[in-house]
Amino acid sequence: MTTPASPQLPPTPPAGAGPRPLQLGLRQNAAQFTLLVVVNALVGGMLGQERTVLPLLGEREFGLTAYTAGLTFILVFGLAKAATNYVAGTLSDRHGRKPVLVAGWLVAVPVPLLLIWAPSWGWVIFANVLLGISQGLTWSTTVIMKIDLVGPARRGLAMGLNEAAGYGAVALTALVTGYLAEAYGLRPAPFLVGIAFAALGLGLSAVAVSETREHARLEAGSHVARGDGRHDHLHEGLSDREVFLQTSLREPALSSASQAGLVNNLNDGLAWGLLPILFAGAGLSVSRIGILAALYPAVWGVGQLLTGALSDRWGRKWMIAAGMWLQAVALAIIAVADTFGAWAFAAALLGAGTAMVYPTLLAAIGDVAHPAWRARSVGVYRLWRDGGFAVGALLAGVVADALGVRAAVWTVAALTAASGVVVAVRMYETHHPGRQTGREEPRR
Repeated sequence: MTTPASPQLPPTPPAGAGPRPLQLGLRQNAAQFTLLVVVNALVGGMLGQERTVLPLLGEREFGLTAYTAGLTFILVFGLAKAATNYVAGTLSDRHGRKPVLVAGWLVAVPVPLLLIWAPSWGWVIFANVLLGISQGLTWSTTVIMKIDLVGPARRGLAMGLNEAAGYGAVALTALVTGYLAEAYGLRPAPFLVGIAFAALGLGLSAVAVSETREHARLEAGSHVARGDGRHDHLHEGLSDREVFLQTSLREPALSSASQAGLVNNLNDGLAWGLLPILFAGAGLSVSRIGILAALYPAVWGVGQLLTGALSDRWGRKWMIAAGMWLQAVALAIIAVADTFGAWAFAAALLGAGTAMVYPTLLAAIGDVAHPAWRARSVGVYRLWRDGGFAVGALLAGVVADALGVRAAVWTVAALTAASGVVVAVRMYETHHPGRQTGREEPRR
């Protein structure tokens, strides 16, 4: 057995006479959970300020004509966020969740100011490096904190609420900034919203959010493994390297979730960076592009309120596979359509497919990973998932420059369908109703 290379969760210190004993559960921690939902909505808003405006800004104000060059802001965002996701889990185990969350908001503060004042595309690139670091710290930590609070029984619902808040805010902010850009220009009005979000997020995180690491320790103390013992090493202290290998390659459910997350965000990077250009080329106004840019994450966000809870009832595997296939169908429709109505229908389908996948993948990671190293496993999964932004930016940009935007959409549609096949073949069901702890053995 390899000696763990990073600190594990130490035993819970003796409880004092003052505070009431910690409890796991959504109802038992409703106030703090709700506050974290609000904070994650603000995190999503910071991302949403760019969804409609930034691709058009690169083309119209900075004269970027090559698709690959125009997608560099997504490339650096994805790389920065993916790397920070990996670090965030380890930092939150070592220093606590709240300090990591506050640090993420401090990094976010300059982002809208840089976008407002940027005299060159290089400033925009730097702003998106900071945005990626901030999103990696803040979004990862709110995910980990909600998993800490609710325990195993309603993990899918908790992730649905978390992601619904984040991507609902992405959608609303994309819509609002589209109208602001139409009325007042691409700068500075759309990014003033980001200044307000950063101030509110930092204030709430620093003053009102409470530490949740003790809840993870509480769950670890009562964690019971499932299965026949062949994979008991997954329930012991693992080094950072072991957690990385199990989540990325070795463990069937964890690795299947990691590749599906990467492909999901690969197609999200395409939707973010290229679809506004496709719609503008068809003659749509900025406000109509804003509606399409908002519709996809709106359905995604609201849909997760249902799909996260359904995965607690029905299981994770087929929800994920079906969601990937539905996304592939939506992208194929986008590739062949040329009207606002058809694109709106496809955007809604894309959002529905993503809603089926997004909270369910996180819940599956939480099902399998032991509480002692779950934060690190979430970080590794999010490393791969948000690395999809970078892969998508490169792939979509290269294909679009060589063959056109519609060819890039077709390429990503095919990869998304293939990812669903991987889940169907390799992943086992990680959650069954009534079994609330540990890990389900793969069926042979």
